[in-house]
Amino acid sequence: MMFILKPNRDESKIVESIRSRSASYRVVDLYGRRIVIAWPDKLVEDVIDEDVELKIRSRYKFPLTSNEWREKTIFNIDGIEIGSRKIVIIAGPCAVENEEQMIEVARAVKRAGASLIRGGAFKPRTSPYTFQGLGLEGLNILKKVKDVVGIPIVSEVMDPRDVYTVSEYVDVLQIGARNAQNYPLLKEVGKSRKPVLLKRGFGMTVEEWLLSAEYILLEGNGQVVLCERGIRTFESTTRFTFDIAGMVVAKKTSHLPVAADPSHPSGKREYVEALTLAAVAAGADVVMVEVHPEPSKALSDSEQQLTVKEFENLMEGIKAVAQAIGRSI
Repeated sequence: MMFILKPNRDESKIVESIRSRSASYRVVDLYGRRIVIAWPDKLVEDVIDEDVELKIRSRYKFPLTSNEWREKTIFNIDGIEIGSRKIVIIAGPCAVENEEQMIEVARAVKRAGASLIRGGAFKPRTSPYTFQGLGLEGLNILKKVKDVVGIPIVSEVMDPRDVYTVSEYVDVLQIGARNAQNYPLLKEVGKSRKPVLLKRGFGMTVEEWLLSAEYILLEGNGQVVLCERGIRTFESTTRFTFDIAGMVVAKKTSHLPVAADPSHPSGKREYVEALTLAAVAAGADVVMVEVHPEPSKALSDSEQQLTVKEFENLMEGIKAVAQAIGRSI
């Protein structure tokens, strides 16, 4: 049960009432409102307090993430609106390899219309014998890229102990698919108040994905983008199955902006364009695409990364689809 307090009201009375019923609760400040979450519902359904503006018994297990109390969330990342009518494009290589590579691709994708650049400094790889990222050296390169090119940075954080260090270098903390249910990490990025790109785990239902977002919001961080990046199914012709239906469900049940990462489910660059345009048509607020100056020489995910020219062509297609559905980039 959600109790949204009236402005400038104290939660002490309602908390006392909840405690008297032996119910559990959390108090969270989110989007300028003080909210009391209490559970189980059956113990608090008769709670009434004059300090409460709105009382909601959610149909979902993720009340803060659901759109039952908030229609749409739009927030700002370094001057860029996320969740508005404008579709935001994030592009860049799978991994930070060196300074020259990152500056070259940052200039190219910015020139083509991307608003943010991605690049992994820490890489969670299936095999311990593959490239794991440059770590702190990679973060320093990303910081220099922003200074030189003037483009905000998205990069992954893997360990709760690294959240505040990574936050000093990047503008958006990415939670990768393998860490989407790493709850200590989710809590820590929630406490950081840093914008978060939350990828769906490849074995997660939509509900589990939105519950992961709930962990972040419950710590008072409402700057979350939900990112569909493909799930594991019986199909083997692509790397993962791009669940556009799941992305649409997330968009229809949550107030948070929704992103699509078509590169990882594609597995091959020739599929990226079609999946990207499908995601834009289906309502993605953000699209994240892997781009490398020389994909054949990439240290990770070489087959799915676009060349700069391919990305430029893709941007023309995105513009056309966006215009057709009344949006822009």
